[in-house]
Amino acid sequence: MRSALLCLAACALASCASAPQAPTWPQQVRAHFDANNAAARAGASRQQDFFARTQHPDYRDLTCELDGLTVELDPALSTLRRDPGFAPDRTGPPRGEIWAVGVEVTVRERGAIIGRQIGTQHLVLLDGRVHGFAPCPGEAP
Repeated sequence: MRSALLCLAACALASCASAPQAPTWPQQVRAHFDANNAAARAGASRQQDFFARTQHPDYRDLTCELDGLTVELDPALSTLRRDPGFAPDRTGPPRGEIWAVGVEVTVRERGAIIGRQIGTQHLVLLDGRVHGFAPCPGEAP
């Protein structure tokens, strides 16, 4: 009996130790911004692709061309908070859990910094994925 219990305990520990842990929401947010910045470093075309892939599915038509600009986003994760009332240019909020985080935005043109600003970036957790709202760096806020 004792060896059966030890075997069960060992099997339970082994399966727990080998099961990958899902990333936490802050880790997913950090990974989203890291991927954005990697795309920005690779150029405007790669970043445009990133924005198209991660744009909230209900707002795919609300993107703009980067016109050769790149947008680096450095989040202050300590400011990450829920923002259920956010609705980008539509009536009512998007589907999913809406979050806001303070970011430093750096806009570059051909590698040269042409603008820097502090702002808020909204993200949505929907179907286990992080979605955002692509910025339009040529438009005034």
